[in-house]
Amino acid sequence: MPAQLPLDLPVRAALGRDAFAVSPANAEAVARIEAWQAWPAGKLVLTGPEGAGKTHLAHVWAGLSGATVLPAAALAAMPEWPRGPIAVEDVPRIAGDAAGEEALFHLHNLAREAGWPLLMTGRDAPARWPLALPDLASRVQGTDLVRIGPPDDALLAHVLVKLFADRHIAPPPDLVAWIVPRMERSFAEAQRLVTEIDRRALTEGRRINRDLARDVLDTQGDLPF
Repeated sequence: MPAQLPLDLPVRAALGRDAFAVSPANAEAVARIEAWQAWPAGKLVLTGPEGAGKTHLAHVWAGLSGATVLPAAALAAMPEWPRGPIAVEDVPRIAGDAAGEEALFHLHNLAREAGWPLLMTGRDAPARWPLALPDLASRVQGTDLVRIGPPDDALLAHVLVKLFADRHIAPPPDLVAWIVPRMERSFAEAQRLVTEIDRRALTEGRRINRDLARDVLDTQGDLPF
């Protein structure tokens, strides 16, 4: 069968609380988000690996607090900021950008003066964010921190199911359980696997099953089958 061109359709992630699975890897982060009114100084930094669910958890918090979720890279270009609780995603992305760092510095101070809760996210702890503005770096590093840890099997399985569902894919009932012990142990790999399985199914006209998953897993290297 000739290869088909996959349609470049948007993937709409489910970001509600009921779609967020809790496991030992993220239980502390979930508890801190749900207890947001008790954050020291009204602010929190949330960190974790790529694909760990930081964006999802920021939106869970937005649902609880009425917060607006903004990418850090957009702050400098905004004519005005929303009033009220704010989540700023991927703060390290603006490191070294004078306008971006200045914008976050002023937003931080405004939130503190107005009493608006502030959530900031990034992959690593703030001490490793290469922020050039000393006053901003000190304020961020002085913020209470919670981290999402590496995924356990139960969380990886849930993440795979959710990633398939975001693409409107219903895999065979035993496929996810078959994949989990054979995959690299990371959220990023879960995203890669589902994306590539979907791509190959569309371009090669194949069914989503163990054979297709095995071919995609083969690109990880020598893993047990």
